[in-house]
Amino acid sequence: MPVEVILPKVDMDMTHGTLAIWHVKPGDLVQKGAALFDIETDKAAMEVEAPSTGRLQHVLAQAGAKVPVGSVIAWLYAEDETVGAVPPAPPETDRRDEPHPGTGDELGQSPPEPVKERPVDAQAGAIPQTAVRATPAARHAARNAGIDLATLAGSGPRARIQKQDVEDRILRDRTMESACAATGWVPDAGDLAVTRRPGRGEPLVVIHGFAADSTGWLPFEKALATDRSLIRIDLPGHGKSPKRKIRNFAHLARMVLDAFDEAVRGVDRVHVLGHSLGGAVAASIADIRAPRILSLTAIAPAGLGPDINGDALLGIARASRAESLLPWLQQLTGHGDQVTEDYAKAAMRSRADPGLRACQLDMADVLFPDGAQAFDLRPAFGRLPMPAAIIWGRQDKIAPFRHALNADADLALHFLHGIGHIPHFECPERVARIVERHLAAAKASG
Repeated sequence: MPVEVILPKVDMDMTHGTLAIWHVKPGDLVQKGAALFDIETDKAAMEVEAPSTGRLQHVLAQAGAKVPVGSVIAWLYAEDETVGAVPPAPPETDRRDEPHPGTGDELGQSPPEPVKERPVDAQAGAIPQTAVRATPAARHAARNAGIDLATLAGSGPRARIQKQDVEDRILRDRTMESACAATGWVPDAGDLAVTRRPGRGEPLVVIHGFAADSTGWLPFEKALATDRSLIRIDLPGHGKSPKRKIRNFAHLARMVLDAFDEAVRGVDRVHVLGHSLGGAVAASIADIRAPRILSLTAIAPAGLGPDINGDALLGIARASRAESLLPWLQQLTGHGDQVTEDYAKAAMRSRADPGLRACQLDMADVLFPDGAQAFDLRPAFGRLPMPAAIIWGRQDKIAPFRHALNADADLALHFLHGIGHIPHFECPERVARIVERHLAAAKASG
């Protein structure tokens, strides 16, 4: 059977890519792993390798065509394989996205229906974790800039480092220098903090929200089944994770995705749970790594509407004393009396580093400029193939619970009366029951 060549998804918010150039002519033999074509997105240009050895046939997309992610654009035939008509389209059940209007015109003929969207790793296969894969242009640029390729994350197929990745790093370093001069904080090196609670079954990966850290899950964890295996990830600039400068939400999500990949290496499938900003990141990870995700649960996730209580977020990030932190923390709950002075003092101790607070203020400025959510996760929620649920407090004063209705997806919705933005703190036993039921149902179904 000929092997499909598809336009891969190489960025989490990518829906289309422009085919820049074919490196192989129709009928030519190409070896698996050799450069096959280049694609361009609004963020980068990258080289795509041949998924197998074969002769290129039935080229449906020419240079310059804008193609939906997941579309079949050619086939590779084995040397002794007879080339026939264009192979049939994949089954309807394999689709994840509707055909893009005008696809046929763009490709110059009637192409097969889009196929199931495949994360880059899934379609290209794993690579040795110790290998540094980079294009020649990327290696040349890194040498000139004195950058160690091992410190870069590749955005190309199979995590191959592209020239654009090096240029992004150079720009990021310059931006960071400016940020340091302006705010007085210095980005850190190192991996995001990951902690674990050993247990049985598929792990539950938890990602906290903005200005929180993994210790915020403790009430919820105590209410969970005691043998539930947990993996906690601290967002950059939070908890024990290094301070990082982010360019946008996609950049943040990519950082956490790298930590997720490392944390779940060797594990077949996991459940994912995120709160607020962590809920948005969890949805992005579920979108990209769908084959590995058994279920997604999002508590008051960001990214489903523009409204956000920017004053409260900035107030928490900026506060340098428990007295100024307390009133903002009380905004997080449906009834502020759950947050006491002692709680604020304890929270302030974990926020004593002025650099951490400055880092979070910069992050808030990128993600929530002028008190609005600058990213939209509705498409990601709409694509999720796994069982998913949203839990939201009706008295949420940070992000309105009605945002859950903006998700055009088959979700289980749980709206909690008398509860604010942090249900896992306000009513941990109830949230734990909902999550345990959701995890059990997801495992039974899939």
